[in-house]
Amino acid sequence: MDHLLRDLLQPIFKWFHIIAGVLWIGLLYFFNWVNGHFAATMDGDTKKKVVPELMPRALYFFRWGAAWTWFTGIVLLYILFWSGSLSMGESVGNLMFDSGANVTMWSHIMIAFTFFAVFVYDFLYKSLLASNVRVVTIVAFLLIAGTEYLMIHCGQFGYRAFNIHIGAMFGTMMAFNVWFRIWPAQQKIITAIKNGEAPDGDLVALAGLRSKHNTYMSVPLIWTMINEHTVAFSGKLFNIPGLVLLLIIVIGWHIVFQLYKKSAKVKGF
Repeated sequence: MDHLLRDLLQPIFKWFHIIAGVLWIGLLYFFNWVNGHFAATMDGDTKKKVVPELMPRALYFFRWGAAWTWFTGIVLLYILFWSGSLSMGESVGNLMFDSGANVTMWSHIMIAFTFFAVFVYDFLYKSLLASNVRVVTIVAFLLIAGTEYLMIHCGQFGYRAFNIHIGAMFGTMMAFNVWFRIWPAQQKIITAIKNGEAPDGDLVALAGLRSKHNTYMSVPLIWTMINEHTVAFSGKLFNIPGLVLLLIIVIGWHIVFQLYKKSAKVKGF
C-alpha cells in the first residue's frame, strides 16, 4: 500500500473505529448494568409499552455499532500490520516486533485462527461444559493462553501484534454474538412481549449469557487496543512472554464481575 494513502486512511479509520466502538460498548454496558435491573421493576403492561419502543431503537445502534467497529478494525489491521509500517517483515517495528524472525506458514495460520476461533468459542458454549460456569471459564482461559502461546512461539508475533490479534479475536466473538445470537433472540423476545406473551426462556437465557460474555471480553479488549500503540508492558514478567496480557485478562474479568455486583445495588428513587 502507498505510504501516503496509508497515512491518510489510518487516522480516518481510527476515528470511525473509536466512534463506533464507543457507541457499541456504551450500549453494551447500558444493557447489562442499567437496563436489565430497570426492566425487572416493570410489570407486564409497562413492559408491553416500553420494550417494543425502547429495545428496537437501542438494538439498532448496538448491532450497527458492532458491525462498524469490527469492519474498521479489520481495515486498521490491514493498514497497520498486514501491509503497513508494522507489517510482517517490513521494519523493526513489525509484526514480529524485536524478533527479527521471518514470516512463516504459522504466522498466517495464527492470523486465520484469530477469526476462526469464534467457532471454537460458540461450540464450547453450546457444549455440556457450559453448564458448569467455573469449569468452562477455566477451559476458555486455557484456550486463550494456548492461542497466545502459539502466536508468540509459532507465529513469531511480537508484543503489539499478539496483543491486537487477541483483541481482534475477542472483537470477532463479540460481533458474532451481537448479530447471530443476541439480535435474533431479541427479535423474538420483543415480539413476544409486544403480543403480551411470555418470551421463550431459552432465548432470554441465550441473549443474556452472550451479552454477559461480551461485557467480560470488552475490558481486556480495550487493553489490547491501547497496547497496540506502546511497548511499555512488553517486558517478560517472570521471564514468560505474554504473561502480562493473561494477567490483564484476569484482572479485566474481575473488574467486570465487581461492576455486575455494584450494578445490582444501585437503586432508583
